Amino acid sequence: MTTLAAANPYLQGNFAPINTEITTDTLEVIGELPPELSGMFVRNGPNPQRNPIGQYHWFDGDGMLHGVQLHHGKATYKNRYVRTKGWNIEHEAGKAIWTGMLEPPQLDNPHGISKNTANTALVWHNKQLLALWEGGAPHHISIPDLETIGEYTYNDKLVSAFTAHPKVDPVTGEMMFFGYGFRPPYLQYGIVSAQGELLSTVPIEIPMAVMMHDFAITENYSIFMDLPLTFSVERMQRGEPMLMFEKDRPSRFGIIPRHGDNSNIRWFECPSCYVFHTLNAYEAGDEVVLIACRMNSTNVLISNDTYSDPLEGIPFLHRWRFNLSTGRVTEEQLDDVPGEFPRVNENLLGRKTQYGYVGKIVYSQNPLFEGVIKYDLEKGTSQTHEFGKNRHGGESVFVPSPNATAEDAGWLMTFVYDENSQRSELLVINAEDMTSEPIARVIIPQRVPYGFHGTWISY
Repeated sequence: MTTLAAANPYLQGNFAPINTEITTDTLEVIGELPPELSGMFVRNGPNPQRNPIGQYHWFDGDGMLHGVQLHHGKATYKNRYVRTKGWNIEHEAGKAIWTGMLEPPQLDNPHGISKNTANTALVWHNKQLLALWEGGAPHHISIPDLETIGEYTYNDKLVSAFTAHPKVDPVTGEMMFFGYGFRPPYLQYGIVSAQGELLSTVPIEIPMAVMMHDFAITENYSIFMDLPLTFSVERMQRGEPMLMFEKDRPSRFGIIPRHGDNSNIRWFECPSCYVFHTLNAYEAGDEVVLIACRMNSTNVLISNDTYSDPLEGIPFLHRWRFNLSTGRVTEEQLDDVPGEFPRVNENLLGRKTQYGYVGKIVYSQNPLFEGVIKYDLEKGTSQTHEFGKNRHGGESVFVPSPNATAEDAGWLMTFVYDENSQRSELLVINAEDMTSEPIARVIIPQRVPYGFHGTWISY
């Protein structure tokens, strides 16, 4: 990938892909892993197996899973490609077949216009691990070997794409998801039972096709974000970008009863903005409260830089309050430190939490995280764990301590790349003592490229 790497930051440094799949049984541990920590940390991310065609965007790469298994204070590691249909076709061809998101659609590609890369996130539900990509079906992954079983369509009941960010209710076990598309219905909303049966899919009316990356749930509602990052075939036919942020369009938030449909969704209008990821949502009296990382605008999937203000695309943690009785909306910024990839203790997802955990962003051209911020959402305070000089990480996943009574009793886990030593580590941070050194650093025997979202599976 030498030629393209010279011009593309996502093919250089620790964004660059690796091409080896390995299994290592004994890893060096600096510090001490808690003996009660038993399970597997798995993170997904883009890793193109073939030299890309044309402009490469970070979101284009084939999914690769990196897994660290922890048991009795010991650690093992393995990484595996998600062997999607597209991966197999390109593997057999020995070259890339699909272009990426920054190139014109390949309307004449005999294998289809786009490739399901399964590269974005993971969800553990009904004792199954699914690798996710919002433009298509999930892929079923076996645990702990991380081998791909195949596309997972819920006995062919899946009729829409499947978000990279489904929400599992920790009390009922239900999993809520959605899919967006370029043709009506632009949005479909589905529910999977705790036992893994796809119970329903209902269309939700929105004015036009939008990129809707995430949503949120409360105990009784789901919250959709109709934001002005729009798709337009007509615009593309005029030689303009198919995907564009329309800053003159308002943002709309739709609140629907969990088992409702388009007839009982309520829309609330707010100033134009974009949200990639939500932290959590909950109910408080007549209000539904949403906490998420908000930016004024985004050009993340647009090849030319159109910002006059570089802060337009920087996310900051915000809180919205939607009053279901009066229709009033309030919006407030919670911090002036930029942050993304928010997580909570998912045993409390959809309920009010005291704490939230957000990656601290470096002000740079590329998405890098220099630490993780723990927010006390009740007191309005925060603490930051810094990764250290020339050390950058990714999303920090909260892992609750077994039999914990305190909400923050547990650990944060993330992969960090040390540019000084040029090696990757899994950090295990005590979530109750954020400013201390990590309690354990698991040294990974090969580089782990920067990636997207992960999960913890206890066993």
